[in-house]
Amino acid sequence: MQNSESTTINVAETKKETKGKAPLLAAPMATSSAVVETKGGYKKGIAIFDFILRLCAIAATLAATVAMGTTEQTLPFFTQFFQFQASYDDFLTFQFFVIANAIVTGYLVLSIPFSIVCIVRPHATGPRLLLIIFDIVMVALATAAASSAAAIVYLAHNGNSSANWNAICQQFTDFCQSVSGAVVGSFVAVVIFVFLVVLSAFALRKN
Repeated sequence: MQNSESTTINVAETKKETKGKAPLLAAPMATSSAVVETKGGYKKGIAIFDFILRLCAIAATLAATVAMGTTEQTLPFFTQFFQFQASYDDFLTFQFFVIANAIVTGYLVLSIPFSIVCIVRPHATGPRLLLIIFDIVMVALATAAASSAAAIVYLAHNGNSSANWNAICQQFTDFCQSVSGAVVGSFVAVVIFVFLVVLSAFALRKN
């Protein structure tokens, strides 16, 4: 009788120990799932911020393109038949600026669906890798356009006595204000592109 009672007590104690260890085995699984959810939410936040920045970049590049492409000023002197006119298409650099910013704007519009895919699927590497490659190309194009146009705007404001180039902004004030605003908008887009590239690289690094 004593042996049977001791056997019963040992079995009961073994069951208690087994029941006590079961939650410990389940704890690592719960912890790992929580880490995955945290990473997913973090990547989704980056994707949402990326989407917002792309909308801001579209506004900046579109405004720069329209402002430069519609810039024109005519100064009448003496009679209506003798006039001085300044237009963006008088400068090849400004023409390149308009074309480059139009291309960048078109790319940004086409990149919006890929940005949405990154929001829906934050762990997807394909769309993110595609975006970072084309973002780098577009930031180079936008920087070239903005920098070359900025050099012409500087000459228009200050001139160059060594080259006998006069500052035309003393007469064509509206023209200079419009092209200067367009250049500023383009540089704003360049800064946004830099942030987009950094965000994409950071999101890929965390995969």
